[in-house]
Amino acid sequence: MKQGVYSLANALHIAEELGLDLVLIAETATPPVCRVIDYSKFQYEKKKKEKEIKAHASKNLVKEIRFGPNTDDHDFQFKLKHAKNFLQEGSKVRAYVHFRGRAIVYKERGELLLLTFAQQLIDVGKVESLPKLEGKRMFISLVPKGTKK
Repeated sequence: MKQGVYSLANALHIAEELGLDLVLIAETATPPVCRVIDYSKFQYEKKKKEKEIKAHASKNLVKEIRFGPNTDDHDFQFKLKHAKNFLQEGSKVRAYVHFRGRAIVYKERGELLLLTFAQQLIDVGKVESLPKLEGKRMFISLVPKGTKK
């Protein structure tokens, strides 16, 4: 079939002759653009492309790491190793210090812990937000090195 400008009746006749559907592609074009295709096959291909795009889209995961204000050095190193792996995989890391009971008086200790944590991860990630206290938790967010802030 040749491309060209056809009347609606003529285009419908051509589609009927071929046993296919007349599908409106660009409604706002002058004249409107239509194609003679198998509509169910067209829908199948469209869904297939959308599914493929969705599969290749990166999922933005946020991994959380919890500390206490008196976290031991071994625990700190263990959690640091996990955070490095998360950042290298492309996930965001949200570390927090959870203060229980009267431990809230050691805010400085929690802030120092989070800043040390961020400093240790400087080679694989960068700080998105500095430590801030929200209720009984002090948060810091880190993003992988390759992403924008």
